[in-house]
Amino acid sequence: MATTVQTGAAVQQQAEQYGNSRVTELIYRVLLYGAVVMGGIVFAIPFYWMMRTSVMPTTQVYLFPPEWWPERFEWHHFKTPFAVFPFAKFFLNSTFIAAGSAIGAALSSSVVGFSFARLRFPLRDIMFVVVLATMILPEHVRLVPTYLLFVQLDWIGTYRPLIIPNWFAPAFYVFLMRQFFMTIPRELDDSAMIDGCNPIGLYWRIHMPLSLPALGVVIIFMVTSQWNDFLYPLIYIQGVPNYTVALGLRLFEGHMTNNMQALMAASILGVLPTIILFFFAQRYFVQGIVVSGVKG
Repeated sequence: MATTVQTGAAVQQQAEQYGNSRVTELIYRVLLYGAVVMGGIVFAIPFYWMMRTSVMPTTQVYLFPPEWWPERFEWHHFKTPFAVFPFAKFFLNSTFIAAGSAIGAALSSSVVGFSFARLRFPLRDIMFVVVLATMILPEHVRLVPTYLLFVQLDWIGTYRPLIIPNWFAPAFYVFLMRQFFMTIPRELDDSAMIDGCNPIGLYWRIHMPLSLPALGVVIIFMVTSQWNDFLYPLIYIQGVPNYTVALGLRLFEGHMTNNMQALMAASILGVLPTIILFFFAQRYFVQGIVVSGVKG
């Protein structure tokens, strides 16, 4: 009888502990999701403010305290950038630069990253450290030497200085690809080698199909950086028809200083492609970031 009572007390105690753990987990999740939602709202406020201003009547834009909802929607401000400057051409120019840079960076960094992760050659680790050390060097330090080099190559006024350097394996993307390739089991390499696969076939047939998440990260990062880049297009591009979206926005800002709605509409149009890209590729982005940092 005493044993039965003790067993019942133990079961009751375990049930209470289980219930307490469930309550604790529920409270933790509520607090976590609440913090995420609040953080998302805080970061979304600037974009909402841009959107709200772009469709708001002029009489409401400068009111204080500000109004969060327009009394009527004026969508014609989104046509103004295309009517004043050739923004369609700006978008095509930025797309060409971003796509060319992303393809080159993805291919070259995957080849170099595969070499550092899978091939054995003298001074491999030292060379990898040297590649990583190039990330420490500020971009502005290389600005004058690279400009003089492109002057000698007669590339000024073209898109080549913005695209071709990215075809030579940027160090950060090499690091990402190497980290990803190191997570792939070496048994796959051994099996492919037994079947007669050489290193080139091993890279192209085995590792490249498995590295789509990491390649997606490289493409997203490169497209975003090239799309938003202002300094280098300002230095190397000549002529308004050849401008990118970033330069076009600055030109539009100087021309439409008093039209806040048109400025906000142009800004939304400028960031919209990168938002769409991230929306459709976020699965690869998150997976690539997580897996690339698993193994060093």
